[in-house]
Amino acid sequence: MFVLQLHHLSDMAAQCVTKVELTVSCDHLLDKDIGSKSDPLCVLSMSSSDSQWYELGRTEQVQNCLSPKFAKKFVIDYYFEIVQKLKFGIYDIDNKTIDLSDDDFLGQLECTLGQVVSSKKLTRPLILKNKHPAGKGTITISAEEIKDNRVANFEVEARKLDNKDFFGKSDPYLEFHKQTSTGWQLAHRTEVVNNNLNPTWKPFRIPLQSLCGGDMDNPIKVECYDYDNDGSHDLIGIFETTMKRLQEASRTSPAEFECVNSKKKQKKKGYKNSGVVSVKFCQVVKEYTFLDYIMGGCQINFTVAVDFTGSNGDPKSPQSLHYISPQGVNEYLSAIWSVGNVIQDYDSDKMFPAFGFGAQIPPSWQVSHEFPLNFNPANPFCTGVEGIVEAYRVCLPQVKLYGPTNFSPIINHVARFANQAVQQTTASQYFVLLIITDGVITDMDQTRSAIVNASRLPMSIIIVGVGGADFSAMEFLDGDDGSLRSLTGEPAMRDIVQFVPFRQFKNTPPEALAKSVLAEIPTQLTDFFRTMKLNPPKSSNPAPNPAGTI
Repeated sequence: MFVLQLHHLSDMAAQCVTKVELTVSCDHLLDKDIGSKSDPLCVLSMSSSDSQWYELGRTEQVQNCLSPKFAKKFVIDYYFEIVQKLKFGIYDIDNKTIDLSDDDFLGQLECTLGQVVSSKKLTRPLILKNKHPAGKGTITISAEEIKDNRVANFEVEARKLDNKDFFGKSDPYLEFHKQTSTGWQLAHRTEVVNNNLNPTWKPFRIPLQSLCGGDMDNPIKVECYDYDNDGSHDLIGIFETTMKRLQEASRTSPAEFECVNSKKKQKKKGYKNSGVVSVKFCQVVKEYTFLDYIMGGCQINFTVAVDFTGSNGDPKSPQSLHYISPQGVNEYLSAIWSVGNVIQDYDSDKMFPAFGFGAQIPPSWQVSHEFPLNFNPANPFCTGVEGIVEAYRVCLPQVKLYGPTNFSPIINHVARFANQAVQQTTASQYFVLLIITDGVITDMDQTRSAIVNASRLPMSIIIVGVGGADFSAMEFLDGDDGSLRSLTGEPAMRDIVQFVPFRQFKNTPPEALAKSVLAEIPTQLTDFFRTMKLNPPKSSNPAPNPAGTI
């Protein structure tokens, strides 16, 4: 359990000059695919105090495109007094794993956030790892200060769109663009609706800052395309509007816009339009930030679970992942220290429930998948990170490593407490589970179902993989493409899993791992409470902590 302390957060807010939003696009990328074009994705990394790089985030992948405009933005805290080194890496993605070592590298740019902010729009050549130019490839990063926390919620459909396909019908999607001093900038891209000339897109939200810079009269351009797998998307039509008009029209009736294709209009007499886009709903609302929830009194309850399965090896053997070296460390301890040291800075009472799974435990020597490290089911809390480490050290020689590697019991354990909090009328409780494991999940079907259930609760799951095992199954759980489903086919409501292999952080400072595994928590927390329409408690005194007992 940890509660972000208000005075610490106030210090953080005072130090942080502002938040900036970075938009990335590229031109003339290297083509690494045979028979098609590269499928690029941008990875943003930041340098730590000892010059080690750690990943901050990734854009979406753009299919078959050598000049991509990425819709996903990077939001970074900007500190005037600190040199913040950034690295933008472009990769041609050919599989669904998060490991980039088997993907083609298309080039990178190293710069500082200060350079980007001072330039507002920075264009530089992409460089390969051998310091040679990446062909004619360039990257452009645009920076904008975030001053507005309002968002626009949309429901949009279209009718009688032009058919651009010989076989079947068009596969339409929309792009929303903001007008800036340097031209139009992509703000949002909807999903593709396949084979449909009268599509209805899923409801979506666009930050007002991204859409119109917070200016309700600023022009907005909407482009409608027919998606093609080869990347040569056909333009169906375009219209321009403003947020003011969208809001006014949608209050009384849908705002309808004719999609016009200027080339077709020039060629065809009597041309009217290439279809009509109808904005059924457009509402601007203020969204609470992560700090709004935490400083309002939202309590975050943190639980640790450690893998004691036999695949870790005999703890007495130096080859075991549980072997404690003469220096007093192993990968499990390093992961606990790395994440826990950051967490305890935000903890009011520094009490953490900690569990093990996959071991035979005394006195009955039955296999358990949710036993307290301190062997006290009535009070599984450990005092601070030191308490977790001490409980782990004392527990290790008393249990027999066994198996299998079942995740669902400990996920369901934390979910039970999160389920009790789901009845809350304000955003007062959120739960985070950290699982440290060495291998493949044995109860994958049950784990998938447990995660799908937890996705509807105020809960996030962090998985740190230790050792050199194949973690591709973990990567499947950490996805926001909607593919994760329960045994009954029920889809996850949201992405709540963050997986990180520890081996990527072996040579980085401890804070790098912590920043990576904790990076998604603020977004996951705010997304849940927004979906549930729950406001911050607006209290400086957090609610009592629920018991962590089994």
